[in-house]
Parts: sequence; structure tokens; C-alpha cells
Amino acid sequence: MKAAVQTKYGPPEVLNIKEVDKPVPKDKEVLVRIHSTTVTSGDSRMRRADPFAVRFFNGLSVPKKVTILGNELSGVIEATGKDVKLFRKGDHVFGQSGINLGANAEYICLPEDGSLAIKPANLTFEEAAAIPFGGSTALHFLRKGNIRTGSKVLIYGGSGSLGTAAVQLARYFGAVVTAVCSTSNLDLMKSLGAHSVIDYTQEDFTKKGHTYDIIFDTVGKSDFSGCLKSLNQNGIYLRAVNITLSAFIRSAWTSTTSSKKVIGGIAQERKENIEFLKGLVETGKFKPVIDKIYPFQQIVEAHRYVDKGHKKGNVVISIQDSL
Repeated sequence: MKAAVQTKYGPPEVLNIKEVDKPVPKDKEVLVRIHSTTVTSGDSRMRRADPFAVRFFNGLSVPKKVTILGNELSGVIEATGKDVKLFRKGDHVFGQSGINLGANAEYICLPEDGSLAIKPANLTFEEAAAIPFGGSTALHFLRKGNIRTGSKVLIYGGSGSLGTAAVQLARYFGAVVTAVCSTSNLDLMKSLGAHSVIDYTQEDFTKKGHTYDIIFDTVGKSDFSGCLKSLNQNGIYLRAVNITLSAFIRSAWTSTTSSKKVIGGIAQERKENIEFLKGLVETGKFKPVIDKIYPFQQIVEAHRYVDKGHKKGNVVISIQDSL
């Protein structure tokens, strides 16, 4: 099978489409023929080993554990292990591949009890592949923030894959949503349900005097002190990108010494989250936002685009249609 393989850390050009062994499903695994996958900011960080701590997980000098990137996928089950009960050959599915990634390829084996579900019938494969990462991550953090009807929520970085999902989910939970983004994305935020929008190129939301129950930084670029001052008493500051030692120490200190909490870390992949998102999609309460779709042969160009840091929603890779 063909896969986008990374043999060293660095710019997008370290990726090469190569022939690798097609995986064989274990007893409780399914083999998925991938139709569509994505390139996320997380893939970009893994490729560049940014932060450096990536190397402690994946190899100090060269990638060893993860050589095929990609966390999101949609496709068709081609084979099942002998003990699989939840899926059948021919099922159209979508989901996440777990910590070992590997979705930027023609095939992947996944556990049947993993973050995998039947694809919503009202979505294309490209659209379905754009749901799992942003949707499940936003769902994880908003629930950690105890979101409820009437919560005042600010989404910082509202236009990315995580931000576009967070705005929609916050509205679904009945929150009053403020989205922070650049000038070109203001209309997008309004179309996704944001009650108000702030153009960060024109004004600093931390200096407007407004306070919130939840501030959700989806990109790791908000001002830590400013966000804490903009929280209500007992407010919660969510940081989806909270990976530096100093940020971890500061978060722990704040949560220990004040009524405000800082919550970061990595969202757990859960089957129930994918099923929940599927239900929202099928009832018209959630929709994936796609910026660009690239053929598999242009995955290097897709990484270049993601590296610029200005994508609107998701960057999708169409695999089967381009081979």
C-alpha cells in the first residue's frame, strides 16, 4: 500500500509517498481502506518535533515509533478480525487512529472498540474525515470546563479545526459564545453561531473589561495573565495546547492557589464522543468546516499550507480518488 512516510524531522519535504506493507487486522481489529484523511496542526508539530519533547516519544534523532502521520480518517471496512462484532465488511466508517497516528495511508488497522463509528449518511468521506479531531477535542475540553446553558464562553482561535468545532458545540450546549479570530474569519464565526466576534488584529479582548465563565484557547497563543483576569470567579481557562514546562507549572499553581482553574493536556479519544458527534451531524446541529482538499500526491503542499497557520477549519487529503 501507499503511505506518506516520514524518515526524519523537518519541513514538509521530509514526507515521501512510498510503498509499505499492508497491515493485517488482529482478532479484535478492523482493516479500513481509507478514502480521506487530514493534515492538522498536530501533524505539523509531530513532523517538526515541536516541542522537542516529541523526540522523547518518537525517537531522538529520527522518527521511529510514528513514521506515518494522520489522526483522522474515513473509509470502508475491507476486513475484520475473527472476534469483531461491532462492524462488518463494507461498513462506511469514520474516526481517529490513536496516539500512533498512521492515517495518511491507503489502509489502517484499528481496534473495534476504538474511536470509530459508522459514517453519517449525510456526509461525504471528505466531510466525515474533518470531524473527529476537532470535534472530539472540543467536546473533551468544554465538558472539562463544566459548560452549561447560559455559560459565557470565549473561544480564542475560533477559525481552526478545533475552534470551528468548539464554537458549534458551545452553542449546542446553550452557552453565550464569543469567538476571537482574524478579520477574514469574522463572518465564518457568525455563520457557525457565535453571538459576538472579536478581531484580534484590531483589539485585545483581555482589555475590554468583559469576563467569562470559560476561556478556551484552541491555539496556545492567548495571554496567560490576561485570560486569568478575564475570568469570572470560579472561571475555567482551557488550554488545548499546554505543552511547555512553564505553562504546566503556572497552570498547576493557579489552580491550587485561586478559585480559578487552568485545564490543559491531551484529549482522550473515546468511541462515545465520535458517536455523539455523529448524532449531532445527522440532526443538523454540527457541520465540518473544510478549507482545502488536496489529492494524496500533494500532501507535502498540504503541510506547507497548514504550517502557515491560517487555515479555516480543516485541510483534507483525498486518498482513493487520487490514486
